[in-house]
Amino acid sequence: MSLDVYLYLPSEESPREEMIIIERDGILESVSRESWVVSVPHHPYEIYTANITHNLGQMAAEAGIYKALWRPEEIGIRYAKQIVPILEKGLRALKHNPEHFKAFEGKYESLLRFVERYLHECRGNPEAFLRASR
Repeated sequence: MSLDVYLYLPSEESPREEMIIIERDGILESVSRESWVVSVPHHPYEIYTANITHNLGQMAAEAGIYKALWRPEEIGIRYAKQIVPILEKGLRALKHNPEHFKAFEGKYESLLRFVERYLHECRGNPEAFLRASR
């Protein structure tokens, strides 16, 4: 099982780029928007998706970002701009004490990369809606 996060445009606006970046199990892939639309059922205006394994949940909780990542709707997060400060704080915690986080189940580097990339996309698309699928 995994956590999937999605960012999508709030309307029929044209996406920023024809190529999109997706992350699957910690591996980044650049794919054409056309092949993405054909191959994966998703929201038609999706601009970013990534996933990580559920076993990183305890580490994310310790960093203060579990609810924001896994259950954003429970804390009133609907837009990318709302999650940015939480991810920034969690990323600082992860980077400040890596040895502490490496003691948890799961691969520290995977969560670190996931948060860095998701934060980057949220900063670049502050008005995008976000969704988590568990």
